[in-house]
Amino acid sequence: MASLRLFDPTLNDPLDTMFRRFMAPIRMDRNLEELDIRVDVVEKNGAFKVRADLPGVKKEDINVRIDGNIVQIDAETKREKDIKEDDGKVLRSERYYGAVSRSFSLAQDVDESKAIAKYENGVLTLELPKKTTSVSKRLEIS
Repeated sequence: MASLRLFDPTLNDPLDTMFRRFMAPIRMDRNLEELDIRVDVVEKNGAFKVRADLPGVKKEDINVRIDGNIVQIDAETKREKDIKEDDGKVLRSERYYGAVSRSFSLAQDVDESKAIAKYENGVLTLELPKKTTSVSKRLEIS
């Protein structure tokens, strides 16, 4: 059976896709990629290494939270001042100002006490050691 389509043939998206797009936040004149925090996660030597792109963000405007195996990165960029040109006006401003957030889960819990965060040249690097799991012990029944 063909999927249900809304206003076919004018729009070719299935109804569920149309609904998801309708419920998504409106981002006017913005490229969707510029609002996302892009991350790379590598697992090596009992730790996770996360690299997140945060261009144009100041170190003090970044917040990282770890809860078990969930990592959340929040960042905010602020408009320092309005741009005014002599005898001119701003015709277009494409630079993003606002807050972004990204959370993801890792395969294992993180040892928060040994975690390290560094920020340099627009890239946040997290060293997240895995929490050691306790070995199960068989109890003798008396």
